Amino acid sequence: MRALRGLFSGFDWLLVGGIFFLTCLGLVTMYSNQGDNLYFNRQLIWIVVAVGGLLLAHIPDYRFLRIGNTAFYLYVTVVVVLMLVLLVGEVTLGAQSRFNLGFFSLQPSDPAKLVLIVVLAKYFSKRHEMIGDFKHIFISGMYALIIFGLVFIQPDFGSAIILFFIWLGMVLVAGIKIRHLLTVFILGAVAFMMMWQFAFQDYQKTRIMTFLDPLSDIQGAGYNAYQSTVAVGSGQIFGKGIGYGTQSKFLFLPEYETDFIFAAYAEEWGLIGVFILFVFFALVIWRLLHFAQKAPSNFEALFSVGVAILLISHFFVHIGMNIGLLPVTGTTVPFLSYGGSHLLTEYIAVGMVMAMARYRRVTIEKDITLF
Repeated sequence: MRALRGLFSGFDWLLVGGIFFLTCLGLVTMYSNQGDNLYFNRQLIWIVVAVGGLLLAHIPDYRFLRIGNTAFYLYVTVVVVLMLVLLVGEVTLGAQSRFNLGFFSLQPSDPAKLVLIVVLAKYFSKRHEMIGDFKHIFISGMYALIIFGLVFIQPDFGSAIILFFIWLGMVLVAGIKIRHLLTVFILGAVAFMMMWQFAFQDYQKTRIMTFLDPLSDIQGAGYNAYQSTVAVGSGQIFGKGIGYGTQSKFLFLPEYETDFIFAAYAEEWGLIGVFILFVFFALVIWRLLHFAQKAPSNFEALFSVGVAILLISHFFVHIGMNIGLLPVTGTTVPFLSYGGSHLLTEYIAVGMVMAMARYRRVTIEKDITLF
């Protein structure tokens, strides 16, 4: 019994309750009063799997990630898997981004985000006193760039953008200098222009151009964005009711279980429901930052902040996309959107953060690692 209490000493019921409530909001948004509920039923299974993943992720002592080469080996494994998906992955909606494993599909870009957080947390925690040296910004950027590039060419522009935000956010938290930040933005602008000329697919360029003028092609490239804004606005104050969203359930709004679930949720729950969504998401972020503040070392602090950055990036990019403020890039809302890969990754990340809260701040001996 004492061992069991020790195992769950870092268990935060506010955090777990917050993410589970958000998951339930997404689940009921998938429910339809017309036709079948295939996605609703499948998501129930994924929720059970994700909760199991959180409980398992809460068991280990993650101090081994601070030292040795485990984080580097995880990074190499992710890079190899991302290469494999480009060779033998399933093509869905024009993107070769997942493995078809029969009963379910695995999208490796989701766990890749978590592995990148681990790698950057270790890298910056070991060099926090030297972070002012631009070479560490460059080296950390190369770690992120390799994964970014492999995800981008799938092509999965949405996940690639999230990977960039993870790196940028963790660099800022680690203590980058202003002049280095300006250099990063200049290099980013140059890289964007180069990608526009040589890397962006035609449909990606069209999405960005449609973002600048959404009404220019309502029946074509701008259709999804237009229907999304219509769905959000039609919810008004109180919404149309669970399962009664006309834009989503009558399929005027495609991919309402994933890429446009916020629009579907806003249509059915209205402004009041959106306010509740923001409150519970803020609760989750607050608890993650609380863990970062109380973390036993810089590694755990950076990891917790990295998970918060991951969730915030997904949340606001998705909402911006759904209300016409950002181009349609195909991102999910953490804990709400349909899908097993992202849901399991998010629950595991939360389990890891809570597990790291079980031990106190200690002095870490110098170790020999690959990075």
